[in-house]
Amino acid sequence: MKHLVFKTLGHAKRLVVIVIGFTILAAGVAMIVLPGPAIVVIPVGLAVLATEFIWARKLLVTVKERIVRMRKWNG
Repeated sequence: MKHLVFKTLGHAKRLVVIVIGFTILAAGVAMIVLPGPAIVVIPVGLAVLATEFIWARKLLVTVKERIVRMRKWNG
């Protein structure tokens, strides 16, 4: 019984992380065309999702590299 409770709590935590991460990411993507700091919000959403998904971790690394390149190019 105790194992089932911990497993259920683990699934609930993962679901909350996924919902919050995708919500933040969607808000960031919307901010590309709407006013707002999309360049800040998108990496935050990816960072939340990266705690659960490898693809989000890889995409986060790519986004960070592009931000560094843009800073050097503008700098």
